[in-house]
Amino acid sequence: MKYDWKFKLKCVEDYKQGKWTKKPEWSGASEKVFHNRILLWSRIYDLHGLDGLKHKLTNKDWSVEERFELVSKVLAGNSIFSVAIEAGISDGQLSQWVRKYKLYGYDGLQLRKGRKPKDPIMSKEKKPKELTASEREELILLRRQNEYLRAENEYLKKLRALIVQKQAESSVKAKKQESSEDSGKKDTD
Repeated sequence: MKYDWKFKLKCVEDYKQGKWTKKPEWSGASEKVFHNRILLWSRIYDLHGLDGLKHKLTNKDWSVEERFELVSKVLAGNSIFSVAIEAGISDGQLSQWVRKYKLYGYDGLQLRKGRKPKDPIMSKEKKPKELTASEREELILLRRQNEYLRAENEYLKKLRALIVQKQAESSVKAKKQESSEDSGKKDTD
């Protein structure tokens, strides 16, 4: 949840005067979580001033060397939380960098944009290759055959429908004729 920098500054000033700002009603956080957030804002304000409380319009691109410097501070014994506040990043982001460094070493700190392709075939070039003359001729021939088979299929469907319709008509005529013959026999009995 994002809080306005003016609200954060008011909370920090109240805290430094020994008071706690009342938790906003729209905030979903508990009182304890909100107080911890104010403590965090206070530390950020002490280290970075008013600019630390303002939302950044763009994210900073961290070089591999800068990431390694922060990770090495954590590995030297400093807490992730204190190093993250000092650097002005979230402790979760720094934890990810430390984890990647432990798993993959220095190469793990390099930024990889986008997700990995699911299939190695997908990573190949997207543009289809040009067809040779014989492939082009074969494609034309296959398209003609496909068109002929579609037309033949439609013809057979219509023929089948006509046969079914004629059979239905002849069975209806036969039933009518049977019923008229039966009724004629009943009259003579």
